[in-house]
Formats: sequence, C-alpha cells, structure tokens
Amino acid sequence: MDPYRLGLVATRIHYFQLVARMGSIRQAALTLNVAPSSVSRILRQLEDELGTLLFERVRQRLKLTSAGELLLYHARVSLSELNRACNEINDLHGLHRGTVSIAVVESVARGLMPSALEAFWSKHPGITVDVKVMGSQQAMTAVSDGDCDLAVVFDVRVPRTLRRIATASLPLGVLALPGSEFADRRELKLFDLANARVILSDSSLMLGTSVEEAFNRSLVDLTQRSRTNSIGLMVDLAKRDLGTVLQTRVGIEQELADGVLRFVPLRDGRLPPRKLMLLSRSEKETSDASSALGHLLEQSIIRLNEQSGI
Repeated sequence: MDPYRLGLVATRIHYFQLVARMGSIRQAALTLNVAPSSVSRILRQLEDELGTLLFERVRQRLKLTSAGELLLYHARVSLSELNRACNEINDLHGLHRGTVSIAVVESVARGLMPSALEAFWSKHPGITVDVKVMGSQQAMTAVSDGDCDLAVVFDVRVPRTLRRIATASLPLGVLALPGSEFADRRELKLFDLANARVILSDSSLMLGTSVEEAFNRSLVDLTQRSRTNSIGLMVDLAKRDLGTVLQTRVGIEQELADGVLRFVPLRDGRLPPRKLMLLSRSEKETSDASSALGHLLEQSIIRLNEQSGI
C-alpha cells in the first residue's frame, strides 16, 4: 500500500515536500505532471493559512525558512508513521498483496533487478514492485525520507538511520570488444590506459571523479573522449569500440554472457573497488514484502562479492 495512492497524504503537503526536495517549483511541477502555476497557487494558499513564508529564494533555488523546515520535519514523521501503518496492514494479508518501492542506480536496473524480480514474482505474483532509477545519493535519500523501502547504490556514506543489508566490493575494469587491444589481457594497470580515449561517467554517477583523481595520482595523462551519466550509452559505445569504458561488471551481465564484450579488471592501488550496497529503513519499518525482495537482492549481492575475487 502506498499512502499517496490511498489519498492519505494531503495534496498541499505532497506538493510542499516535492518543492522542498527539489528546490524548484518548475521541477516539482514536471514530476507531478501539472502546471507550475498550480504548484505555486497551492503553496501560496498554504503559506497564507499558516501566516508565514515557507520558502525563500537563494541563488535561483527555493530554500526552506525556519517555519518550512519545521513543517517538513513533522511531515516526514507523519509519512513514516503512515508507511508503517500501511506495512502492518500489508502484513495482515501475508505476501498476497501490497507494494514495494525500490530505488536503484541504472547499472543495477540493467543487471540485478530483472532476475531478482523474476525470482520474486515467481513466489509472490500479487506484490507490486515500483522501481525508480536515480543516482546513488538520491536513491539513499529516497529511503531515508520514506519515499522508497529499499535502495541499491554505489559508494555513499550511509547515515545511522538506515540499515546496510549487504555490501559487495567490485573492481573497476575496461569493457573490451573481442579482438580489441585489451580484450585478451587478464588485468590492466592505469598506465596501460595512457594513450586510450576514455569515456567517463559524469559526477552524478560518482565514479567519474574517483577515476580522474586516480589518474592524477598516477601522473598518467587522461585522454577524455566523452562524459555521460548513461550506463546504456557507455555500453553501446564500448560495443562499437568507440572508446575505453571503465565500469564494474554490474549492468553488463548480458553482454558478457553473450560474448559481445569482455571485462578486464583494473588492478591498481590508486583505484579502490566500488562499494555496492543494499539499504533499507529500520527493521520495524520494513514490511514482509520488502524483506522478501531485500533477501533476494542480498543473495545476489553476496554472489557478486564471491565472484569479484577481492
């Protein structure tokens, strides 16, 4: 059960929370698929009835006032309690009905999720699973704010309010086309990529910055061909041999199984492995359905850890 779908969260509070999270009426309106004027009008009505401003404009973004921060805090507490009530009601029905919401990074959506969902729905066909693809930091925040039950993310600092259910340390490597320069290598060092045209993840994927820092520490000149936040595009470019793509094995499982690409690990102390983590809220806030999906994903992440050889 979703408190928003059930109409348990007032429209004004829903709009207010979205604007607070995004810092923009326009972005909130796009998410809600309504006109920005509708969002502005509802916020203005809320401020008029409360008799105080909830937002102030700072550098082209909306920032919460003290009154706004107070309202947001209590709105989140209320939403957490509503989610808990919905989860407990779901539990009365066992695992025959209900909804699980999970936030994942794109590589996990391409890799781990299809097989996990197949296994989950074979056991619990009546459970709805909402999958939201976003960056690692946003996915963690979605769980922390009560918008999602679970998250699978890379390289975030986990707050004490969240549970880390499973972690895998995954080496970075080059996605090599069979027959290309690196395809038959067992492993690579950073200096092997000195003359390669590298396609990097941008900062929204958190990987791009760490790779550039590693190159800087190694004194190897980085020849950058492209930067993108799309794992799908990076894989397609690797398949066309249009550049040297650095990624983990997550998200390219099908290409590796089909022999379309090969994964050649980078073994270099200046480039630490990536941490893939499965996160959830506290155990008492987790429904039986969320726990069941979380258990399947936990097993998948444990297998990744065993396969990584780190």
